[in-house]
Amino acid sequence: MAKTSERAAPMNRKEKIAKTYKDSKNYYDDALAGKCWWAKLYMNVIWGANDWEIAARLFDSLPKDFAGELLDVPTGAGLFAAERYKRMPKARITALDYSETMLDKARERFALCPNVVCVQGDVGTLNFGNDVFDAVFSMNGFHAIW
Repeated sequence: MAKTSERAAPMNRKEKIAKTYKDSKNYYDDALAGKCWWAKLYMNVIWGANDWEIAARLFDSLPKDFAGELLDVPTGAGLFAAERYKRMPKARITALDYSETMLDKARERFALCPNVVCVQGDVGTLNFGNDVFDAVFSMNGFHAIW
């Protein structure tokens, strides 16, 4: 009897990232929002603050009437940004993320933000010219960029 077990081909980088975000979509918001006990512990012990506080400080760095071009990368699911972007009607915001799964959730959250455009892309190979953006936000993503 012939052995028919075959190993699946190893995933490339893009496939691994897509799988990671697809697998995490059910707990991603709870973890970032500090709704889980382990997320609260991580935020308070490691960072000494939660992501809501950090996001508030980041947004406070912009003028209240910011009217420039803003790049939010990686935007993720838009958890921390959606409410703020609603109050920035003069800004033109590009919300970029590698994961279509995250962008789908971000698009839902940004539905009431006509000044936000969601773009799938890789931060390592951005397709924007020089001097396009007046500000760049990266609220919770440096760990995902390599």
